[in-house]
Amino acid sequence: MLWLAVPVVIEQFLVLLVTWTDHWLTAKYLYTEHLAAINLTAYILWVIPCIFGIIGVGATALVARYFGAGKYRDASFVTNQAILLALTMLTVITTIAWLYADSLIAIMQLPDDATQAAIVYFRIVIPGIPFAILHMISNACLRGAGDIMSGFITMFIVNVVNVILSLCLVTGYGPFPELGWDGIAYGTAIGYMVGGTIIIGFLVKGRFHLKLHLSQMKPDWDVLSRLLKIGVPGGIDMICMVMFQMWFLTIINSLGSVQAAAHGTAIRIEAMAYLPGHAFSIAATTLVGQFLGANRPDRATRSILLACAWGGTLMIGAGAAFYFGAEILTGLFIGDNTREAVTLAAPLIQIVAISMPALAIVIIMTGSLRGAGDTKWPLLFSIIGLLGIRIPLAYYLCWETISIPFTDIVLQGMNLGVRGAWYAMVVDISVRSVLVFARFLHGGWKTIRV
Repeated sequence: MLWLAVPVVIEQFLVLLVTWTDHWLTAKYLYTEHLAAINLTAYILWVIPCIFGIIGVGATALVARYFGAGKYRDASFVTNQAILLALTMLTVITTIAWLYADSLIAIMQLPDDATQAAIVYFRIVIPGIPFAILHMISNACLRGAGDIMSGFITMFIVNVVNVILSLCLVTGYGPFPELGWDGIAYGTAIGYMVGGTIIIGFLVKGRFHLKLHLSQMKPDWDVLSRLLKIGVPGGIDMICMVMFQMWFLTIINSLGSVQAAAHGTAIRIEAMAYLPGHAFSIAATTLVGQFLGANRPDRATRSILLACAWGGTLMIGAGAAFYFGAEILTGLFIGDNTREAVTLAAPLIQIVAISMPALAIVIIMTGSLRGAGDTKWPLLFSIIGLLGIRIPLAYYLCWETISIPFTDIVLQGMNLGVRGAWYAMVVDISVRSVLVFARFLHGGWKTIRV
């Protein structure tokens, strides 16, 4: 468990460091509207990989099952089919993103200055998206095989490239031009390109019995249907998660650039707590799939409990740091032009600190269920939590008045602003933790056929 999880903790820290660097540079050298814009583009760039979660979830589950059963050729063939499907979808998705970039940004209801900044950033980053997706799918296959180091090595290099280029292009350091806001976007896009190229190179050479062959990239409808059978519910779960999160973000954006920027800063800091949760979720996903493939459901169960114990303990520790060190953490992002927004983020991370035990269960057990191929129940739980609880509660807690669409009814809200949105988030997480834990106890995930 630790052999699988520790490199992922480091890898995810490097991923976080990339976003922190971009956020820090924006806060230090630019303005509040840019801080609001970079938060929005982070959500937009989260949507596209989640669409490809349809492939990634299925690929991880199938590769892990085949590895557990010692069927390495079948695992390699699944990898080739997953890359083929990703390339096909990329052609469509990237074209849509380029043609409708302005519309995708505009619907998020940011003020005009922040909207224009976000559009500029997004258009620069779009050419790097195919590389980011190929990185994601390749990594999903390798993790199913138990290879954690490839992702770690790749993200280390991506991080170095992104940090150096973004810093130099924002400030005009040395021989680099001073591009300001555009420089952060170019650093991100080039980092994506480098990461995707490296990890595809690993698969072309061959890693953990997984190797790309053009001859294995002819469509095999049986394998593709099995990939989609597992991946579609899991992918829809991820897409729903992001779409509902973006809906949630529009509620916050309607409060103005200052509160939107505060939300974005708090999200960056909160992401620290996701590191151990996500790492142990990936470790459990791999082990659950491999143990079920080896007909050892008892060890799959033990893997989930062990992941929750380790990951949950670390996340609770992060929650304590959030609660008692909120002002110190937010102070890292304060700039001359962003002080008001960043200061407002401190109470937000104190609010979310109390939800860390529940958040650990949601992250780790959801990943574990996906590793077993049990993707329908997590989808249902996400819909209940986000659509049924978080969004309506956020409207009530954030706004002073709520107009019911297609009626003349106007309800009185609590008018708590962005703090209300974070209270709603804590309630949603708490409810979903109970639901996913109940599914684990039920045990139906042990008998899912993939």
